[in-house]
Amino acid sequence: MEFQKPIVTAILLLSLVIRVFADCSCEDEEIHGNKSETLKYKLIALASILIAGGIGVSLPFAGKIFPALRHEKDGFFLIKSFAAGVMLATGFIHILPDAFESLTSPCLKEQVWADFPLSGFVAMIATIVTLMFESWSAACQPKNQTVVEGVDDEENNVGVVTVHMHATHHHSHANDNSQVYRYRIISQVLELGIVAHSLIVGLSLGASKSPETIKPLIVALSFHQFFEGLGLGGCIFQAKIKSMATISMGAFFTLTTPGGIVIGILMSNSYKENNTNSLIVEGVLNAASAGMLIYMALVNLLSPDFNNPRMQNKKMLLLGSNVFLLLGAGLMSLIAKWA
Repeated sequence: MEFQKPIVTAILLLSLVIRVFADCSCEDEEIHGNKSETLKYKLIALASILIAGGIGVSLPFAGKIFPALRHEKDGFFLIKSFAAGVMLATGFIHILPDAFESLTSPCLKEQVWADFPLSGFVAMIATIVTLMFESWSAACQPKNQTVVEGVDDEENNVGVVTVHMHATHHHSHANDNSQVYRYRIISQVLELGIVAHSLIVGLSLGASKSPETIKPLIVALSFHQFFEGLGLGGCIFQAKIKSMATISMGAFFTLTTPGGIVIGILMSNSYKENNTNSLIVEGVLNAASAGMLIYMALVNLLSPDFNNPRMQNKKMLLLGSNVFLLLGAGLMSLIAKWA
């Protein structure tokens, strides 16, 4: 019967659609709950994350008030080790798995990279690009050429010693300037890596339609933001950036996730987390952020401090730094259970 053909075709198409969506939750789940309650938890999350991030990024500057937190004290090494552990766990445990999940999602149609680990590749490229950027930035750094004039044979030994002391002081000053410039590069690259991920996290939370999904994220993401802010604030502090630039960088970090939440709330009716474009953009950005954070934590935060003569000569400080590194990585990894 001719009229049965479209019915059979419709049934086959329907069964195919059901099978596809059973294997792949490509459509965001519609939660028909209390919208005002959902919005309430989103606003609570926004306020909590905003405060936690602000405190975290500001804490390294508290050394001016609390002497134990000054950068020349042992406590500052411990805080930096803890923050580096947080950065490592953020890259390995939080961001990189999200990137793999996004870029290998069955919701992506006709993946060109189906048999290729694109997330790992993007993370590797981001690491290499970060290294190149740092190297070229350091190579192109303006160097103040100071020439120490030769000393006449007629000048006495006091004059020679004075010139030598001046040259030594100049060399030390140049090294200090080089370190400050290096930390400026580190703080900028680190902020870029953190901000890209934070925006995605805020957007996802703001677009969520389930209060039950948001509730556990409030505390988890607040701690997440606090610890990330701690690591970034330490780098900004050592970069000795001007006050307005410091405030701008701190404010930009602090406002990124809350800003993402606001955008997510405004786009909650149109934003589809499992949309093809969303998955690709989130996956690539997360993979790049992971590569940058892992590189920064190992190469720029941990390696210089753990090879520092001061830490090498003080075994208790070295032991304490190891403990704080493991503590930071462990706590941040634990948070991954909820966020």
